[in-house]
Amino acid sequence: MNVGLFIPCYIDQFYPRVGLATVDLLERFGATVDYPEQQTCCGQPMANTGCQDDARVVAEHFLQTFKDYEYVVAPSGSCVAMVRHHYAGLFGTDARVEAMAKKTFELCEFLTDVVGVEQVEGEFPFRVGLHNACHGLRELRLGNPSEHMAQPFNKVASLLAGLRGLELVELSRSDDCCGFGGTFAVSEEAVSCQMGNDRLADHESAGTQVLASADMSCLMHLGGLARRQNKPLAVMHVAEILAGYEVPQPSPARS
Repeated sequence: MNVGLFIPCYIDQFYPRVGLATVDLLERFGATVDYPEQQTCCGQPMANTGCQDDARVVAEHFLQTFKDYEYVVAPSGSCVAMVRHHYAGLFGTDARVEAMAKKTFELCEFLTDVVGVEQVEGEFPFRVGLHNACHGLRELRLGNPSEHMAQPFNKVASLLAGLRGLELVELSRSDDCCGFGGTFAVSEEAVSCQMGNDRLADHESAGTQVLASADMSCLMHLGGLARRQNKPLAVMHVAEILAGYEVPQPSPARS
């Protein structure tokens, strides 16, 4: 399997360990991974703020950068949802967009749906609270959202469940939004913070030790709120847990 690795902007700048864990996992399961250094952004921040012309330029660069790969994989449901579901709104009917949508996958769905991974070997003796990010849940269908009357499933949780000692905690509202929403966190700061604090309270009540997600953007928001309140809660991308990385120590809040 020839994989072009797409690392979202915020992971590249703030959480490089997530990118390294993604490579470790893909290679463990037989993928040949290439990181095209000319890659930039998927265009989601521009599209979300109404700058469609700017988003189209960035998306065009994405299409050119990854056009020759068999698969494109990213450790972000949010960015993959942008490519798969929203590029068509930028370009209209375009065979290049359709082809890219078919071969672009979020990391966990690539492992389960393409590679066929049913269990990841390893150990992680912690109580883990899984944050189901909105884009992954409702646009990529990584799991069944609670508003759907259907057989429950969750691709991210199924991968985590294979690790020895890992206990997934039960949340009272398992798929509420964290409140980040990209530029929503800037334009509606108070609402965004309240939504994030509500999610943290749910995890605290459930006894979460490690807050995990397939989207680092959600964890950046939740982890930032937890750090500023000196909450003893570690945050990790699912890739870091599955790859066997150590739990980071929570950073103290700046005075």
